[in-house]
Amino acid sequence: MMNYQDIITIEPGKRSGKPCIRGMRITVYDVLSYLASGMTYEEILEEFPYLTKEDILACLSYQK
Repeated sequence: MMNYQDIITIEPGKRSGKPCIRGMRITVYDVLSYLASGMTYEEILEEFPYLTKEDILACLSYQK
Protein backbone atom coordinates (compact mmCIF):
# COMPACT_ATOMS: atom_id res chain seq x y z
CA MET A 1 0.00 0.00 0.00
CA MET A 2 1.35 3.39 -1.02
CA ASN A 3 1.93 6.03 1.61
CA TYR A 4 1.51 9.56 0.21
CA GLN A 5 3.80 10.85 2.95
CA ASP A 6 6.70 9.23 1.11
CA ILE A 7 5.91 11.32 -1.99
CA ILE A 8 4.43 14.62 -0.77
CA THR A 9 6.98 17.01 0.72
CA ILE A 10 6.61 20.40 2.37
CA GLU A 11 9.52 22.82 2.42
CA PRO A 12 8.97 26.33 3.82
CA GLY A 13 11.06 28.03 1.11
CA LYS A 14 9.57 26.17 -1.85
CA ARG A 15 6.27 27.27 -3.40
CA SER A 16 5.41 29.16 -0.19
CA GLY A 17 5.40 25.96 1.84
CA LYS A 18 2.67 24.29 -0.23
CA PRO A 19 2.78 20.49 -0.43
CA CYS A 20 4.88 19.46 -3.44
CA ILE A 21 5.65 16.19 -5.16
CA ARG A 22 9.02 14.63 -4.26
CA GLY A 23 10.63 17.99 -3.57
CA MET A 24 9.89 19.31 -7.05
CA ARG A 25 8.14 22.60 -7.71
CA ILE A 26 4.85 21.03 -8.80
CA THR A 27 2.26 21.12 -6.04
CA VAL A 28 -0.53 18.79 -5.02
CA TYR A 29 -2.90 21.63 -5.90
CA ASP A 30 -1.43 21.83 -9.43
CA VAL A 31 -2.08 18.14 -10.08
CA LEU A 32 -5.56 18.23 -8.56
CA SER A 33 -6.38 21.29 -10.67
CA TYR A 34 -5.32 19.45 -13.83
CA LEU A 35 -7.54 16.52 -12.91
CA ALA A 36 -10.45 18.82 -12.06
CA SER A 37 -10.10 20.54 -15.42
CA GLY A 38 -10.64 17.19 -17.14
CA MET A 39 -7.09 16.03 -17.86
CA THR A 40 -6.61 12.28 -17.65
CA TYR A 41 -3.75 10.60 -15.81
CA GLU A 42 -2.19 9.83 -19.18
CA GLU A 43 -2.39 13.46 -20.33
CA ILE A 44 -0.77 14.68 -17.12
CA LEU A 45 2.00 12.10 -17.40
CA GLU A 46 2.60 13.06 -21.02
CA GLU A 47 2.70 16.78 -20.20
CA PHE A 48 4.92 16.26 -17.13
CA PRO A 49 7.14 13.22 -17.87
CA TYR A 50 8.93 13.52 -14.53
CA LEU A 51 5.69 12.61 -12.72
CA THR A 52 4.52 9.05 -12.12
CA LYS A 53 1.09 7.53 -11.68
CA GLU A 54 2.02 7.02 -8.02
CA ASP A 55 2.60 10.78 -7.72
CA ILE A 56 -0.92 11.45 -9.00
CA LEU A 57 -2.40 8.85 -6.65
CA ALA A 58 -0.48 10.41 -3.75
CA CYS A 59 -2.04 13.79 -4.58
CA LEU A 60 -5.48 12.21 -4.52
CA SER A 61 -4.71 10.60 -1.15
CA TYR A 62 -3.18 13.70 0.41
CA GLN A 63 -4.83 14.94 3.57
CA LYS A 64 -3.75 18.15 5.17
